[in-house]
Amino acid sequence: MQLTIDTETDTYEQAIAAVQAAYKLRPVTPAGWPEAPAPDPRPDPLDLAEDDLGDGWSDRALFQVIAGLVPGARAVLRRITDLGGTASYDGIQQYFATHPTSPIPRSRIGGTLTSVKAVQRRAGLFAPLLQRDEQARIYRIDRPLVEGLRRAFALADARPDLLRRQAADPGA
Repeated sequence: MQLTIDTETDTYEQAIAAVQAAYKLRPVTPAGWPEAPAPDPRPDPLDLAEDDLGDGWSDRALFQVIAGLVPGARAVLRRITDLGGTASYDGIQQYFATHPTSPIPRSRIGGTLTSVKAVQRRAGLFAPLLQRDEQARIYRIDRPLVEGLRRAFALADARPDLLRRQAADPGA
């Protein structure tokens, strides 16, 4: 809980009442003191739909995967999602080789994305999320999953406290 007391406008009694209420000592507000606005509810993974997007995937399952990814893999998956679900190997390698905040050497992109499958398996999801076409040298995500990932990334942006923060490997 965050408490703000304005010493210019709040009386001593109002300040004491606010502190007592914050500590649940005496939740009584003085007469004439306006009610505090209700806090906006924080978004939660349980707010995401569990409707099947295909092959057992749901918005909630997609969030579970991105939340469990190391930051580098999450950044690559987000980039592919932002590109509409299809990206060339070379384009992804080039983008992250010179990325200002999340650089990943060209030789490490494949290893970084290996964690996507590992997190999927830990979550009990076995249908492919990120598909690789070695012959065409592209990464691909099915269209319904791209839309679900966009919703899951929106929650991730609002609740970064739910995301894995550390990489086991500095290049991941």
